[in-house]
Amino acid sequence: MDGKGDIRPGGNPRHRLFFPSLTGLSAADLPREALAALTLAAIAIPEQLATARLMGLPAGTGLLTFAAGTLAYALFGRRRSLSIGADSTIVTIMTTALAGIAIGGGADYLALSAWLSVMVGTILVLTRPLNLGWIADLISKPMATGFLAGIAVHIFLGAAPYVLGFTPGATSLPGRAVEMARRIGEANLTGLALGTAVVVLSLLSERIDRRIPGPLVALALAALAVALLPPGSVAMVGSLPLELPKIALGPAPTADQMAALFPIALIVGLVVIMQTSAITQTYPGGVPATADPARDFAAIGLGAIFSPLVGGFAVNASPARTAVTEAAGGRTQLTGVLAVALAAVAALAGRHALAHVPEAALGGILWLIALRLIRPMEMARIWRQSPDESALSLVTLALVVLFPINEGVGLAVLLSLLHSIYVIARPRTPVMERVPGTTIWWALPPGETGETEPGVMVFSLGAPLSFLNARFILRRLHAALADRAPVRLLVIEASGVIDLDYTGSTQLQDAITDLRSQGVEVALARLESERAAHAARHTGLLAVLGTDRVFHSVEEAVRALPRPAPGVAAPRTVG
Repeated sequence: MDGKGDIRPGGNPRHRLFFPSLTGLSAADLPREALAALTLAAIAIPEQLATARLMGLPAGTGLLTFAAGTLAYALFGRRRSLSIGADSTIVTIMTTALAGIAIGGGADYLALSAWLSVMVGTILVLTRPLNLGWIADLISKPMATGFLAGIAVHIFLGAAPYVLGFTPGATSLPGRAVEMARRIGEANLTGLALGTAVVVLSLLSERIDRRIPGPLVALALAALAVALLPPGSVAMVGSLPLELPKIALGPAPTADQMAALFPIALIVGLVVIMQTSAITQTYPGGVPATADPARDFAAIGLGAIFSPLVGGFAVNASPARTAVTEAAGGRTQLTGVLAVALAAVAALAGRHALAHVPEAALGGILWLIALRLIRPMEMARIWRQSPDESALSLVTLALVVLFPINEGVGLAVLLSLLHSIYVIARPRTPVMERVPGTTIWWALPPGETGETEPGVMVFSLGAPLSFLNARFILRRLHAALADRAPVRLLVIEASGVIDLDYTGSTQLQDAITDLRSQGVEVALARLESERAAHAARHTGLLAVLGTDRVFHSVEEAVRALPRPAPGVAAPRTVG
């Protein structure tokens, strides 16, 4: 198996029910897996502790969540290096939503977070039998980039009280930002220095070698620094309680609470799908890109259902930990299982060590996570290549920041879908020209001149023809014909028509009949989609056009058909 996690001989993990990623594992691989597990645990332990605090729960619940998510995914998941556990992206959404739903404080909050985790897990599990893996394709990369940047702002401000030493009273994110800026003079400078140092040291270690456990080293140095300061200079995390995991599920939520939790569960589930898809595109982990991702979503969902049974909360795939696992040489889910064992040993043997760790240092870990979610290079690339989609990314960021996070995420998803509909409803419909010296007809970029044929126009439909865009496309067609008159042969280039509905077909039939009455012959070229061709036959388009007017290429149509004389109606052919 190579560095990309390709499948080795010995079985197909896609067809194995339990522990599919362990296919082909041999005793010779164990030292490498153990070393990768040590690296993963060194990164995961401080991150999971910090994420639990961001969730508003004891730090130890982060390790329980990491164990539940990792073990469940190792049992059923296929990706060899995907790391599952507590994740700040969904924690930020859940914390904000639960704060408004929980009435009785601590006990209610813990029970509701557990039930929310079960609901999220159930939604993810159902993606498998309902064949909902395609949901991952609804989120564009620019939208995901803006969404993650907006979540990073939430994480940064959510962790700021641990670092600065005071909690703002404002509830909205913009209000909290303004209040914190106004009260910056009250900040605990020692805590600010410690949190900033954790971020800087972690980033430096990543620059040197991603396998260096920078966050763990930074926490140790922060604890050492606090030991040299006067007692009470900064708040401390405190020891982990020594007790067995216990079920966090309390009494079932009321009907009103369940109604309030359900849309949050849907949003969190969608975010898990979106983030997992983004990770698996980068780190396929031995699974072909064409594989249905629903099994991975379902395996993560089982982790979310199992997590509250041991005292944890909802889980998600982690980009950072997955990258660390890959860089450290982990090639099966055994890496994660061993990392869980190491975390358990560390929690039992070093549970009192957290009493010497300042909360500001854990806040610094969260700031580091927030920085990892912001992708300036990706944003710059989107801006250069697609300014319109760059605007979508920025608007998504603004929605997630300015609105309550559950509403902002919902609006961002709606915006992404509306943008997709707009692209289909208002497609590019270029007039094509022949590439000089070839038989290829192409939509040439501005500034380039191609070859044309007298009396011939080649028009590209550019998109599936449907009720959404038929009128728009035909208006563009008539405008192009008027601009290039006289046209005696119109070739409709249909390579972009992957589907055709009844409305689009009938309106195109009417246009063909009208054009022929004006002496313009019409042909269709490159209708390559089997689905669109089937629709063209059954909706009568081919009957009106004539099957002898359908060609494999534009050049074939141009050479095969005569141009009717100007002002003479072409005879209508019915095939």
